[in-house]
Amino acid sequence: MHFKKIFILVALGLAIGFFGCTEKKVEAPTQERITKNLVPPKAEVKGENFLIGLSDLQVTTIEDITSKEIVETPTLRGHIVITNKSKGMLDIQGVTVEYLDQAGKPIHFESGEEIATASLYLRITKPEETSEGTLNVTIPRRAVKEKALGKIEISLVYIPSPLNRETIVFPEKIE
Repeated sequence: MHFKKIFILVALGLAIGFFGCTEKKVEAPTQERITKNLVPPKAEVKGENFLIGLSDLQVTTIEDITSKEIVETPTLRGHIVITNKSKGMLDIQGVTVEYLDQAGKPIHFESGEEIATASLYLRITKPEETSEGTLNVTIPRRAVKEKALGKIEISLVYIPSPLNRETIVFPEKIE
């Protein structure tokens, strides 16, 4: 009697395992992530009050494997170094990025593209002080797809700061 019950349980377990483990189809990916480096890989330009350095610039796109169409707004990532070259303190508010073609005309985003071309900084820099950060913005599809990109224009938004800080220490103690 006990052997019958054990045999039935084993048979049911095997049947459930056999029919429950059907083969699942694994679909091939339909999209791929492509990362390309910008040339030149490192650039430094001095403005009126700042020296701005860009490095490790890369454009990342998500493309449909079959049609090779870009399906999401590409991103531009890299490293940015901002050095205050003025004689006073400057309050950096943000950085905006604009893309220009070979003729110097702006490359606009198309309808439906995500637009994220600014980074917020909020940092006061003293003369000769350096501020480093990551640049992570979107770039128009047309600039990547048609290889129309000729220049990147960086605009630094800042406030000349008359702010001076002075710390005074008073010798005090509790008795």
